[in-house]
Amino acid sequence: MMEMMLVCVSTGVDSIDLIQPDSKVVQTGQSLTISCQVSGYSLTDGYATGWIRQREGKPMDWIFYQWGSSSGSFHQNDALKNKFSYSRDTSAGTVTITGQNLQPEDTAVYYCVRRMDIRSHANEWEGRCVQTFGLYCKS
Repeated sequence: MMEMMLVCVSTGVDSIDLIQPDSKVVQTGQSLTISCQVSGYSLTDGYATGWIRQREGKPMDWIFYQWGSSSGSFHQNDALKNKFSYSRDTSAGTVTITGQNLQPEDTAVYYCVRRMDIRSHANEWEGRCVQTFGLYCKS
């Protein structure tokens, strides 16, 4: 099992933000698309940007991340690859995640994150998050 640490930092010094909506309630079986707008850095810089989630009482799950550059390497959690799809628009500075056939176990706080240290390994994930997205899936 992969362990990770998320460090949320809010600082006015370097003005790097990842902006996403606040929350959404969906019915079981529905899909949902969430976009995250980054500012203060480019998706083609040498950092990774992606999505992770925190379910209540569960370890944090990483969903995917992609390294900067136009053809940056993409990494996805195999256990979630049939649940979530991902796209990014480097010119618009957005990373988008779509969850399909959402179930109550997908209820979580979803974080759009940037890896702070380009030398970090996946189990040493550090992220900068300014806003989070809460998803509640109900029957």
